[in-house]
Amino acid sequence: MKRNYFSLIAILIFVLLFGPVPLSAQDIRTDYERAFGLQEKFEGLALNVPGRPTWIEKTNRFWYRKSVKDGYEFNVLDATTLENKIAFDHEKLSAALALVLKEDVNPKRFPFRSISFVNDEKSIEFEVGEWKYTCDLTTYVCKMVEPVERRRRRGGFTMWERGPAPQSASQETKASPDGEWEAFIKNYNIYIRSKDKNEEFQLSSDGSEGNYYTYASISWSPDSKKLVTYRLRRGYHRVIQYVESSPDDQLQPKYHKMEYAKPGDELDVDQPMLFLLDAKKQVNIDNVLFSNPYDISNPVWWKDSRAFTFEYNQRGHQVYRIIEVDASTGEARAIISEEVETFFCYYQFPQGKKYRYPIQDGKEIIWVSERDGWNHLYLYDGATGAVKNQITKGEWIVRGVDKVDEEKRQIYFRASGMNGGQDPYFVHCYKINFDGTDLTPLTDGDYDHYITFSPDMAYYVDVRSRVDVPPVMELHRSSDYKVLMQVEKTDIQELINAGWRAPEVFVAKGRDGKTDIWGIINLPMNFNSNKKYPVVEYIYAGPQGSFVPKTFSAYRSMQALAELGFIVVQIDGMGTNNRSKAFHDVCWKNLGDAGFPDRILWHKAVAAKYPYYDINRVGIYGNSAGGQNALGGLLFLPELYKVGVSSCGCHDNRMDKIWWNEQWMGWPLGPEYAASSNVDNAYRLQGKLLLIVGELDTNVDPASTMQVVNALIKANKNFDLLVIPGAGHGMGGAYGQRKLYDFLVQHLLGIAPPNWNKTEEEK
Repeated sequence: MKRNYFSLIAILIFVLLFGPVPLSAQDIRTDYERAFGLQEKFEGLALNVPGRPTWIEKTNRFWYRKSVKDGYEFNVLDATTLENKIAFDHEKLSAALALVLKEDVNPKRFPFRSISFVNDEKSIEFEVGEWKYTCDLTTYVCKMVEPVERRRRRGGFTMWERGPAPQSASQETKASPDGEWEAFIKNYNIYIRSKDKNEEFQLSSDGSEGNYYTYASISWSPDSKKLVTYRLRRGYHRVIQYVESSPDDQLQPKYHKMEYAKPGDELDVDQPMLFLLDAKKQVNIDNVLFSNPYDISNPVWWKDSRAFTFEYNQRGHQVYRIIEVDASTGEARAIISEEVETFFCYYQFPQGKKYRYPIQDGKEIIWVSERDGWNHLYLYDGATGAVKNQITKGEWIVRGVDKVDEEKRQIYFRASGMNGGQDPYFVHCYKINFDGTDLTPLTDGDYDHYITFSPDMAYYVDVRSRVDVPPVMELHRSSDYKVLMQVEKTDIQELINAGWRAPEVFVAKGRDGKTDIWGIINLPMNFNSNKKYPVVEYIYAGPQGSFVPKTFSAYRSMQALAELGFIVVQIDGMGTNNRSKAFHDVCWKNLGDAGFPDRILWHKAVAAKYPYYDINRVGIYGNSAGGQNALGGLLFLPELYKVGVSSCGCHDNRMDKIWWNEQWMGWPLGPEYAASSNVDNAYRLQGKLLLIVGELDTNVDPASTMQVVNALIKANKNFDLLVIPGAGHGMGGAYGQRKLYDFLVQHLLGIAPPNWNKTEEEK
């Protein structure tokens, strides 16, 4: 009797502190089953969801994939005739592909998401696994073509993949534009020879094993009379080691290694060298304007062969220049030179470089800059380097350039933040003249837009949506922006009938009391406003972007987690990208900040509005930079975050990849690195922590997690660790997801997760 009495008292105390009594073990197992099955259930219920359109070469036709009942179909639309038809016979293609793959192929669920039309659109190409396939659309015969070329992404692996210096005659040659000569590397030097191979000349003699000429940088002048290439002085090529403990094909472990540059490492240095072919003369170029490169782009010649240019990003990412080198004298000058007190950011545009567009062979240059505090376009005089005018201006940012029309002197570009009263991250499309006049919107409405233009710019497709509004795809005419056709309109009625809830967009003021901080709130489908729910924040505060979803999705992993009895949120705090320069600069030499001062205010604002939001039970989880942030939340803001799951975190920015960390944390390395380090601050841990790491993570050195483990052990802290054999950079797959669920259920809901070791009969 006393035991029952004290149990009742314990339950009452729990209710007073944390709200209603948790569900039974069977109830929580039911919640798990609903969470695990949510993706398959929901993704089949939203119909006519259009994928991104892809224009077919130089035509006015585009293909896209859309959702249909039980799967997907591929369509082709002709913008001229407005005919929309199936791209190919799905039944015939599935049968033909099944013969090649030797397995069943569902005609509504092909093992590929993307296609390319080839052979005058008589065939399509696609990739399945590690192979490229082609299928004739007349005979419906499919065949394997070749292995897929997998290019390593700079962000996913390492920037150092140049390998050893070339020691003998290269098999690769680069022909001159007139076809008379070809250039190649031999014995670390640059050579040329005649096309008939009767004549061969050594142009350089200063190449060596540690300071050698590179084939990739060879660039002929258009008149074939000059040539530029880079001589590379090797820096320190750090190698990290991996042990694959449990390979599938053998008993014993396998050992791997990979080049991986880290902050502070000595870099390769490229020195441009000019050669005049008629005189067989080498012209040395003074490198005073580019003496300390983090990166130098490959040379690009002006069409009249008067000079070549390259982009110079100085170590530390605070000086950026467009260098022009006179092709006769080798004299270098900076056409454009910018310096900032914090950092340059390049991620709004492709190739990780700042945007530039030369007009009339360099007479003018369109350039992007944040010099006025916002990311905007400027028009430069190519001869003098002077700014002719600022093209775009205002408290909003340019997100990308789609087309520069030199003849009409117009620019088509994407921007966000221009429309007052809207989410400042929503992307819209615009047109503007070079002189900054006639700014014209090509999209409208309170939505996020994805725009793609036909090759001749005569048409554009607009796919618009929000997290709470399903997508609509429209075809427009560029000349007058008129909607020619509503191509697709998503139907989510079945999704709603099944219990789907849209995330709620929530806005609160940040640390300065003025700036809006945007986030979303995900509630469980069986939400009861009379209950009090613990909160879980999914975090990724990497400064390279903004991460709160803006577009519609039938399923998000945050919603599945919410089904266990949580409110799941995501927030973009200060220090992330796609707002003002001042908003972004908060991260400078301070990645440990992670926007936490803004996040705590956001959480408090939600809790003040909604009594069911339990700010006393807040957990946090994330991967990669989000893994660093998740543990950082426990270390630096323990008054808010009580439970954390951190996966593959870059826990010390000195241990992670050079290109990402030096840009935000600065170079040379200073005390700021230690101040933001989860390793150096591990002694601060108060909450419950689960660390997850894949032993073969090639993005973030797995040693970064193990150094946190070591520091926590030395500080005598309790924590959980999950090392996943054979896994790479991620949350650990299905097993890691379940461990995430279990950890949060146990420590935030306060009940034991299901006993997964029971047999089906015991369950």
